[in-house]
Amino acid sequence: MPTAVLDSLHGLAFGDAFGDRWFGILRQDGPAALEARTLPPEALWRWSDDTAQALVLVRELAEGGGTVDQDRLALRFAAAYADDTHRGYGASMHDVLRRIGAGEPWREVVAGQFGGQGSWGNGAAMRAAPLGAWHAADLDVVAEQAARQAAVSHHHLEAVAAAVAVALAAALATRSRGGHTPARPDFLQAVAERLPDSDVRSGVRVAARMPERTSVRHAAEVLGSGYRMSGPDTVPYALWCAAGHLDDLHEGLWFTVAGRGDIDTTCAIAGGVIAARTGVDTLPSAWHAAREPLPLVVSE
Repeated sequence: MPTAVLDSLHGLAFGDAFGDRWFGILRQDGPAALEARTLPPEALWRWSDDTAQALVLVRELAEGGGTVDQDRLALRFAAAYADDTHRGYGASMHDVLRRIGAGEPWREVVAGQFGGQGSWGNGAAMRAAPLGAWHAADLDVVAEQAARQAAVSHHHLEAVAAAVAVALAAALATRSRGGHTPARPDFLQAVAERLPDSDVRSGVRVAARMPERTSVRHAAEVLGSGYRMSGPDTVPYALWCAAGHLDDLHEGLWFTVAGRGDIDTTCAIAGGVIAARTGVDTLPSAWHAAREPLPLVVSE
């Protein structure tokens, strides 16, 4: 398996597990711990559905030689959900994955969500970074396979565009390994130019034009940081954070979490993209000790 794929997966898991801790901390203590950059106190940082689904996707890529078999992937997602339903799945995904697991055709289940529009949530995007790292040599294949995996759970164009955006960003980060660090505006514009006409593309373009000294708070207000848990409301911000920290995963995750919102998912996306370039070895030892391990099948 390509090194960048495992790096991206581990970066995604670190972002997910780290970000997920902050929901409780911010509710209980407010922003003081975040401003002081106090590490989450739990001995174990459990990862959530972001990582659970990324694991499934990486296994699917490994079995299919990089090609997504949608029928098989749908059943894999449903089986992983049934094995552990307490990973923070969204309300609509509980319904979708239960029904697929019960034998209903996934295309009908997914297309029927939200009055036939399908979900435009960020769930297809949150898991997509390792796929981009896998296919980094061919950006057309990145877009095609990212859209294929997205359709298994998210029918809406915006959700699909969000997944493609994340996968493209991870692919571009992978391509830059060991080389010059892409400038944030150039990196984001390179993602946007390959996206379909969508709110996601518009958001990434806005992110690319933001002045260099834009604060994380302002970026979160303009782009959205996942409060609506939609693709357009999540991905432009997460990619803006990642694109400004392509050489520093640790700083990138602290920066991303400061925008609040859907923190586990914004951090999972940023972590998956940045680590596709940097790996995860430079994260502090305390982070490595705290994060819930990944299954050996993807840790080797």
